[in-house]
Amino acid sequence: MSEDKPLAVSKNPDDDAQKDGRIYEYALRVDPNQDDRACEINLCSFARPHMRAFHCSWWSFFIAFFIWFAIAPMLNDVGESLQIDRTQIWTSNICSVAGTIFMRFINGPLCDKFGARILMGIILMCASIPTALTGLVQSATGLYIIRFFIGLGGSTFVMCQFWATRMFTKEVAGTANALVGGWGNLGGGVTQIVMGSALFPLFKAFGLTADQAWRSVCVIPAVVAFVTGVTIMKISDDCPKGNYSDLKKKGLMPEISAGSSFRQGACNLNTWLLFIQYGCCFGVELTMNNAASKYFQDVFLLETESASAIASIFGWMNLFARGLGGFASDKCNSKAGMRGRLWWQSICLVIEGACVLWFSVTTNLGLAIFILVIFSSFVQAAEGSTYGIVPYVDPPSTGSIAGIIGAGGNTGAVVFGLFFRQLTDKVAFQIMGISILVSATLSVFVCIRGHRSVFGGEDSPAIEAAWKGTGTGGGVIIPPDDKDEDEA
Repeated sequence: MSEDKPLAVSKNPDDDAQKDGRIYEYALRVDPNQDDRACEINLCSFARPHMRAFHCSWWSFFIAFFIWFAIAPMLNDVGESLQIDRTQIWTSNICSVAGTIFMRFINGPLCDKFGARILMGIILMCASIPTALTGLVQSATGLYIIRFFIGLGGSTFVMCQFWATRMFTKEVAGTANALVGGWGNLGGGVTQIVMGSALFPLFKAFGLTADQAWRSVCVIPAVVAFVTGVTIMKISDDCPKGNYSDLKKKGLMPEISAGSSFRQGACNLNTWLLFIQYGCCFGVELTMNNAASKYFQDVFLLETESASAIASIFGWMNLFARGLGGFASDKCNSKAGMRGRLWWQSICLVIEGACVLWFSVTTNLGLAIFILVIFSSFVQAAEGSTYGIVPYVDPPSTGSIAGIIGAGGNTGAVVFGLFFRQLTDKVAFQIMGISILVSATLSVFVCIRGHRSVFGGEDSPAIEAAWKGTGTGGGVIIPPDDKDEDEA
């Protein structure tokens, strides 16, 4: 047999494939037993529907992350302009991550009902408006309010993860979710460089004062975010077979109750265990995005531009670390099933927690940067690992579960932010490190129906065959070789 080719799907409405709802000639191998989800990833492809959705997903979340933390590297300058103190700055940081908690809870079941594409576009466009208005802030209260509403854009993470889960099979979901989430999170690192080390000094170079520069510069990412929101709604699809609205009109997709989906996901104990663990990895990342630049300015007496460049390292690790975390989770699954995924999850959290404790007592700049690289890598690997587990928890309620667990990340950021607001940085880091180490033990209590847990249980025959690759393989469509077709 020659190289695998995509499933050919006729555009003829009378064709059997068309009656099943498929409207594209797939560029990837798909599994019809998982609603035509792709069982492979081709990063160099932009073909509809799978890879187009993949790239729209990470890029949209990247832009959302960018505008979410666009002001962070300039907070010292903002503080001087508004004459606010450290406590008030941390209150604004807490507002920025608190704003998205409620929206993540809401967006999960809405994704189950409407799909990710429309919600992603709408929220990006809405979040771009307060981003553009950042320069109008005149007080601490104004800063709290504007950052709260910008933070609503952070809820696009739910759509990002749901979209990838909707397009790719569970066997590669860890890698797909980790890549789109990691490349999206990369926006937190890029914004440190672009806003703090490039655009902010550039605006000052054109004659603006520091006050005028930070008040003007946020208009640029706001415009990009609005345009991105409009574009993705026009060029992508909700699922492999098209858009939810079209499928429902044709009777190919049942109506889903958002409330029922949420209740089902919220009543699953595994959802809340992963909620806590995600708070101890993504919550840590959000806290570092707000704190890192100011921390290096205060502790190592660096200028805004230098501190922002170093702080951006944390976000830049998303280029590969979250993806590797998800990929490793998939590989552990192929060797030991869910038990392998859970062990990898705990390993990532233990190393992450240890690095936080080490970072908290480091006074040498070079060593601090080295620890930051390791620390960031395992923070993001744990994030990727978490969303390698999510699709298995309760597949019909994946959107709601993704939303609840995603909200755990922001909840963690609020809790850790309160520690940094009230305590010294050193003590806050130590509390954060201990919390992460404790969360690593929660993997022991995760028990997903049909799967082995860390220390007990048995895989169902079908589940075991799936992760061992000993099934019939009938779910993966491998077209016949051209030569075989000619002979026929």
